Amino acid sequence: MTLYSDRGSVALETAIIAPAMLAMLVMMIALGRIAIAHGAIDAASRDAARQASIARNPDSARSAALSSAQAALMREGLACSPSVDVDTRAFSEPVGKPAAVTATVTCEIDLADIALPGMPGSKTLTSSFASPIDPFRARGDQS
Repeated sequence: MTLYSDRGSVALETAIIAPAMLAMLVMMIALGRIAIAHGAIDAASRDAARQASIARNPDSARSAALSSAQAALMREGLACSPSVDVDTRAFSEPVGKPAAVTATVTCEIDLADIALPGMPGSKTLTSSFASPIDPFRARGDQS
């Protein structure tokens, strides 16, 4: 005859382990969403830099970069309002000298729908990319 019964121990073990397993699952989902969003922001910064590098002047470069970044984020299904900063100092370099345009895209990702204690409600992600300007093409006000 046994003094102690194992009856009900599985239910007790499940009750102890289930919340930890659920928290790990939610954390993996959150990290996956952040990784996917970061990839989308990387793609948006590449597209923005490329569009800015083929523009003829700094103003059209900024405009093209912003519209390209917004289109890339929409195409990736990421709902955020990006901040696009384009470094257009390279347009003032003389023709024949190598130069590059850098686009930096910043976006705030909403994580409020993931109910996990300690998880922030949003995360700001930033990505930069530089694209070369054709060294033999007129730049800015140069003809």
